[in-house]
Amino acid sequence: MKLVSISIDKAAIGISFACAVHCLLLPVALVFLPTLTVGALGDERFHQWMLMAVLPTSLIALTMGCRRHRNMSVLAMALPGLVILTLAAILGHDTLGESGEKIATLLGAALIALGHIRNHTLCRRLQCRCSTNLSSC
Repeated sequence: MKLVSISIDKAAIGISFACAVHCLLLPVALVFLPTLTVGALGDERFHQWMLMAVLPTSLIALTMGCRRHRNMSVLAMALPGLVILTLAAILGHDTLGESGEKIATLLGAALIALGHIRNHTLCRRLQCRCSTNLSSC
């Protein structure tokens, strides 16, 4: 169970990072590679697909971690990120504008990643205590 929680946290961090890289590098790539504009990466469906990967992965990892370390600061950081990311994907650039969508997506992804990093750190700290002092577990 501990290994699964850590693995899911790492996967969620990776997905959040991929989302942030996508947001930052796509405009540059579009200038140099015009074919990407008609491909899957420039499509709104890509954002929705990423959201469908981020939401369950993050919720599972955060829930498992919080059950273990009982520190709700992780949720206080990551849940607003999930909400912001969801709103950015739903509202899109039609409502938020091109810059607004990017800013919201990057902010949401950053909050989610920070929440997962904190979750991962707390779980590792707990595991270290458990390996040295079994009575504290």
